[in-house]
Amino acid sequence: MQIFPIRAFDPPGDVTRLREQVREIIRQHDHRWTPEERCNPWLKCDARFSRALGDAGLLGLTWPRRYGGQGRSVLERYVVLEELLAHGAPCGCHWIADRQTGPLLLRYGNELLREKYLPGMARGEVFACIGLSEPNAGSDLASVRSQARRTPDGWVLNGQKIWTSNAHECQAMLALVRTDPASERQAGLSQLMIDLDLPGVTIRPIIDMTGEHHFNEVFFDDVLIPFDSLVGTEGEGWKQAMAELAYERSGPERYLSTYMLFVELVDAIGADPPEPVVQLIGRLAAEIWTLRQMSMSTAAKLAAGEDPVIEASIVKDLGNAFEQAMPRLIQAAVDPDLLAGSALERMLAHVLVASPSFSLRGGTPEVLRGIIAKGLGLR
Repeated sequence: MQIFPIRAFDPPGDVTRLREQVREIIRQHDHRWTPEERCNPWLKCDARFSRALGDAGLLGLTWPRRYGGQGRSVLERYVVLEELLAHGAPCGCHWIADRQTGPLLLRYGNELLREKYLPGMARGEVFACIGLSEPNAGSDLASVRSQARRTPDGWVLNGQKIWTSNAHECQAMLALVRTDPASERQAGLSQLMIDLDLPGVTIRPIIDMTGEHHFNEVFFDDVLIPFDSLVGTEGEGWKQAMAELAYERSGPERYLSTYMLFVELVDAIGADPPEPVVQLIGRLAAEIWTLRQMSMSTAAKLAAGEDPVIEASIVKDLGNAFEQAMPRLIQAAVDPDLLAGSALERMLAHVLVASPSFSLRGGTPEVLRGIIAKGLGLR
């Protein structure tokens, strides 16, 4: 069985000053945010806040300066993400561009794409979404059918993407599509950067059980896309998309999405809480601490140039299980009279309805555990 060593998490620079910089920007904006917006904040959009982060140089933090970045450490970026999530700051507008689209363009994109998209992403003005899932290709991502065919004028794309988070707020999509019409499964897939204002692109909302609009269906009807929009190598899209998912699965959002619910619980119970609530707080705090150590170690491996696909999958699976269990545990342990009319009550009601979806985004438990088992040599 393969053993994965722990990496020390040791950000360079003045981390205390960096944390205070993020907190000060949050203090300037948090009066606008509702309790519901502070739950699951990396899906909630506040474009003004995203632009403020960009103005402060806190987006694209690790990217080269020539693309609008700051050339700072992956671990410093992790510190920024922790602060944003721990304070429930709505980051959904810029989150995908900063977390994975930008890094993928740096790793695989051509110079035209980098110059076109990265500076705007770093300013908090250009937002991006992920074009992976399709109506018949959710967990079985290799069955993607959206097809881009070569023509003398460029790629012509037809197909559909679904469950596309915040597409209605975004200017661009990094999509996995089939560029070889005769191919099957992982072969013949490529990635394209698609401007969402092109003719033939239609975005339709999917309203979730909380009544909110995060998800979308995106339709492509004979959308003409320039040849230069190909990201990386034609036919290598599967490999590139798997690298993209390592960024998606390893971050602190996998256990801090609903951290504000825990904070509100501690604030609400007062100085003399009942013993079951004390025990619950201790249990939740211990799990948060453990998940944090695992997530930070994965971030340290990314910073060292390693490709921690297995570790990221473990963090994502355990983090989702924790976040789905927490609202149910709080509901069972806390006196309803204590909840009445409080921010905790509003957050709890919101997360109870939203949390079933947590194990879908970024890969289902069945998919993740298959990746983990294979990586550990168990299958």
